[in-house]
Amino acid sequence: MYADLAGKVVVITGSSTGLGRAMANRFGQEKAKVVINYFGKEEQAKEVQQEVIKAGGNAVIVHGDVTKEEDIKNLVNTAVQNFGTLDIFINNAGIENEVVSHELTLVDWDKVISTNLTGAFLGCREALKYFVEKQIRGNIINMSSVHERIPWPYFVHYAASKGGMKLMTQTLAMEYAPKGIRINNIGPGAINTPINAEKFADPKTKREVEKMIPLGYIGKPEEIANVAAWLASSESSYVTGITLFADGGMTLYPAFQAGKG
Repeated sequence: MYADLAGKVVVITGSSTGLGRAMANRFGQEKAKVVINYFGKEEQAKEVQQEVIKAGGNAVIVHGDVTKEEDIKNLVNTAVQNFGTLDIFINNAGIENEVVSHELTLVDWDKVISTNLTGAFLGCREALKYFVEKQIRGNIINMSSVHERIPWPYFVHYAASKGGMKLMTQTLAMEYAPKGIRINNIGPGAINTPINAEKFADPKTKREVEKMIPLGYIGKPEEIANVAAWLASSESSYVTGITLFADGGMTLYPAFQAGKG
């Protein structure tokens, strides 16, 4: 637990399921005030809201599309209207789909880039506007991926979005560091979220993925939430502009693990 997170106001995009849900719960345990953003099912968002409250935090739910400027502005406004301020903004919402690259449509390309990269930029921009105006030493966390570093055939739009996020985060971190605003990425590896549940339910696929992870197991959403809590806390006060890979070592070229090569 991080004592300085108690009472802090945090917006988490895409937080009705998966990594976002785990982070909302962790911030609830930290006694924070959470704005839960959802795009899909309202019932799921309400469940997360109750989980946060039960854990000891406070929460409101807000429907919104991260690709729409007005919806992102509404997230910041909701935080301020309900909790009086904004301290932490987490750009978590993201999508992916597998497509042979030469068959990838512009519609699919735009959808992934708009959600993963443009949506994160809009979240950063609106949070920064508020932090600068109110002279708050705020904190922004973007959910990147090991695929900001590792190429991923058949997911060129996803890899491009995360590669773009890397330099977006580094650039913004440099620009706003003099104002005391910290901006970082988290780069998850293979995590057992609902979107991956069917894939990892297949024993063969699960074994193949585990071979790519030096620690030998697929991560849990809570392990990413732990990283987010640390980056949001004063314990990481001298950290900005990085991607913290939480990947079990996936970015360490595991094919060389046994001294091969």
